[in-house]
Amino acid sequence: MIKTARSWMTGFLLASVIGGSLLAVALPARVDASTPNPKCPDTVLTFPTWYRKLQGPDCEIKSPSKFNSPGKQDGLSIFVWKIVLNVLEIALQIVGYLAVGFIIYGGFKYITGAGAPDKIVAGRKIILNAVIGLVISIFSIAIVNLAGRGF
Repeated sequence: MIKTARSWMTGFLLASVIGGSLLAVALPARVDASTPNPKCPDTVLTFPTWYRKLQGPDCEIKSPSKFNSPGKQDGLSIFVWKIVLNVLEIALQIVGYLAVGFIIYGGFKYITGAGAPDKIVAGRKIILNAVIGLVISIFSIAIVNLAGRGF
């Protein structure tokens, strides 16, 4: 019991030191030519905002009538599709983060199986399912980005 508690405390201490040092690194904000207006960010914690690509130069959301163009779809349908694609991309990123979390959880179950075959098999199964989910999520994000280029 004491040996197990000591190993848990050592692992927690190691994770705290490594995690704390990684979180202490502050990265500068990225501004490049692809950012339309650095005053109006279009991402929050790597997630796109639901109104991305709907803002004008003054950071306000443009009305759907401003998206009208001759010979194309009306502005309202373009406006709605941009919002739908942004929300879908947010959901797919959440799925990707959850898949990574399950890979970590499955690895933890696998490592702490302590030679019990049923626990090791359960850990492998969790890892395999999470990897499959992660691959599906990555391909889905690629498809959404490809579909979003048309709007």
